[in-house]
Amino acid sequence: MPHAPANELGYKPLDGGWGWMVVFGAHISIGFAYSTPKALSIFFKEIQEDLGASYSEIAWISSIMLAAMYAGGPVSSVLVNRFGSRPIVISGGLMCGLSMVTASFGSSIVYLYFCIGIIGGCGLSLNLNASLTIISKYFVAKRPLANGLAMAGSPVFLCVLAPLNQYLLDKFGWRGSLFILGGLMLNCCVAGALMRPVVVPCKPGSSALQNKVEEQSNKCNPKLKGSCMKNATFLDLSFFKDRGFVIYLIGNMMFIFGAYAPIVFLSAYAVVQGVEEYSAAYLLSITGFVDMFVRPGTGLVANTKWIRSRIQYFFSFAMIFNGTCHLLCPLMKSYTFLVVYAVFFGIGFGMVFALIFECLMDLMGNQRFPSAVGLVTIIECFPMLLGPPAAGLLVDIFGDYKYLFFMCGSVIVTGGLFLFIMNIYNYYMLEKENRAMDREQNQNNIENQDQVIVLEQETKQTPEASKE
Repeated sequence: MPHAPANELGYKPLDGGWGWMVVFGAHISIGFAYSTPKALSIFFKEIQEDLGASYSEIAWISSIMLAAMYAGGPVSSVLVNRFGSRPIVISGGLMCGLSMVTASFGSSIVYLYFCIGIIGGCGLSLNLNASLTIISKYFVAKRPLANGLAMAGSPVFLCVLAPLNQYLLDKFGWRGSLFILGGLMLNCCVAGALMRPVVVPCKPGSSALQNKVEEQSNKCNPKLKGSCMKNATFLDLSFFKDRGFVIYLIGNMMFIFGAYAPIVFLSAYAVVQGVEEYSAAYLLSITGFVDMFVRPGTGLVANTKWIRSRIQYFFSFAMIFNGTCHLLCPLMKSYTFLVVYAVFFGIGFGMVFALIFECLMDLMGNQRFPSAVGLVTIIECFPMLLGPPAAGLLVDIFGDYKYLFFMCGSVIVTGGLFLFIMNIYNYYMLEKENRAMDREQNQNNIENQDQVIVLEQETKQTPEASKE
């Protein structure tokens, strides 16, 4: 099955060495980026009672944070291309810590929207995009495994933060908990310090020659710099001409719309079913614990020769599995069955997020990935923003959580089926187009050979022309 070239960087990455330290740093920064909006749901009931907010209003905190994290993708991509991943991740860690500390002094829900949602979400955006970009520069052959290990930071941190937040809430209240959480998020600065820039190897004596050629080319072509700046646009809309990218984007948007609402409301749903609060918080930990092992395991499976060429279909299966779990959740009434749901939810969620960016790299290639992920994240911020509040609105209207699980599950399953069917169509069209290009190229070669033969015959017939 055709896919983007594995290495378009102009050098061969080591696929190891210091790259594993970079993966560890990305594990930390991505862990905070994805787990924080989920783990904050532990505080929602106390904040709701303290500030007098409704279910849909309180759900906007996580939605705005996730939307800002995704919407800041293009800005983060531009900054990473300009300054590198290390300073961007350190700056994002400072913003995240500041957002939680300032939010602890909030007295209105709008203030929390601004501090946690906008400032914190922008900080997480810097962490996420910079981490994903530098992994694509350090790894090619082992990239699925590296992505799986880095993305495993989300369940690892969720597994720890969910019970930790419940403990902090009981000891210090939601304000003190946010203050302490802000201090913990400063560890993203340490993660950023591990992201050493890639040193591009060069042949001895070639650097001076290359610099001389670049200087001469700039002198001979003064418009070169301007044309390069023109090509480095903020949003590269040419991606919409790529059929595979559009298919991926539509299916991904459907998944994102329904992905986070079940996590945000899982603890509250368990409490309504009569589960004790600590046990309800541990459901998120169970999901995170299972997810912790599923993501690197999925990366190992995706790196095999049988799955690597069919990774888009594997991604579709993961989405369908995840959505089916949500459709079955309303049938789970006891705590035992909710634990079973949390286990399968962790499996499906981990599979999807271990593959979600690897599939984009597979489609776009390493060189185009930073721009592509920026465009994807800014578009995905809209379903990210609307998903949890829409689910909370269903709870406000019907007074029952089962409708939000039905909504999220049906949307995700539909997205998975769409990806599966459209990928079959896309690869069929790619093969058809490649065959047409091969026929055209063969025809051109035949015509060129005929022209050469004719010229040779004319040359033999006219010796004077041959002498000339």
